[in-house]
Amino acid sequence: MAPVLVAIPTYHLGEGRVLRWRTGGFALPEGYVHALRRAGVWPVLVPGPSPGAPDDTLAPFAGLLLAGGGDVDPGRYGVEPHPQTYGIDPDRDDLELALLSAALRLGLPTLAICRGMHVVNVACGGTLHQHLPGVQGRDAHGDPTAGRSVVHGVDVAAASRLGAALGRRRLDGCVSHHHQAVERIGSNLVPVAWSDDGLVEALEFPPGEPWLVAVQWHPEANAAAEPAQQTIFDAFARRVREQRGADR
Repeated sequence: MAPVLVAIPTYHLGEGRVLRWRTGGFALPEGYVHALRRAGVWPVLVPGPSPGAPDDTLAPFAGLLLAGGGDVDPGRYGVEPHPQTYGIDPDRDDLELALLSAALRLGLPTLAICRGMHVVNVACGGTLHQHLPGVQGRDAHGDPTAGRSVVHGVDVAAASRLGAALGRRRLDGCVSHHHQAVERIGSNLVPVAWSDDGLVEALEFPPGEPWLVAVQWHPEANAAAEPAQQTIFDAFARRVREQRGADR
C-alpha cells in the first residue's frame, strides 16, 4: 500500500548555519517527522519557493502541517516590525500562505503548530502580539529570542475537534517557547484552548468547515513520552487517511 503523504514546508538555513556545510540548506526538527510516522502517515519536506501553482504542489498530498519557526513578517498584518521580531523568511511566508489557502480550498486537513498557528491567523485577517515579554502579564510562555522554554497546562473546549481528540478538558505538559501570540483572532476562527493567563492556545474552524487545528505549543517536543501530545498527531493522521480514501 502506498504511503499517505503529508506536506511540511521547511526552514531555510542560511550559509554557515550547518557545521561543515559549504552552503545553506533546508531542514525541520525531527520531532515533527517522528510524531507523524508514529501516527502512520509519511511526512515530506517541501522547500520554498514553490515552482508551480499551490494546488499542483499539494496534488500528491492528503494533508498539510505548518511547523514552528521564525516570525511571520508583520507587514503581512499591516504593522511595522518590533525590535525583537526575528527570523523573517519571505519565501517561507509566501509558500505557507499559498499552501494553506490551497489546502482549505481543496479540503485537505491541516495541523498548524506555533508559527503555523500564527500563519493561519494572519491568513484569516488576524493580528499578532509581536513580543509577549513586553506585554504585561504575558511573560510565562518562554522566549526563543532568549533560548527559554516553559512547560504548562491549557484548558480545552470540550465541544471542539481538539477536545474530542484529547478526550479531556485539561492538557498538561505543553512545551512552549514562543515570544509571539494571537492578538486579534482572524475571521471564522474559533478559540478552543487557553493558558492559565488567558492567552489563546488553539484555534479551529467551526463545524462544517475544513478540518483545521492550530495549537500554540509544541506537541512534537514531547509526543514520544506523552501520549496525550501524540494524540494530536494521531487525530490529524486519522483525518488525513480519511481524506486520502475520499480522494480515491
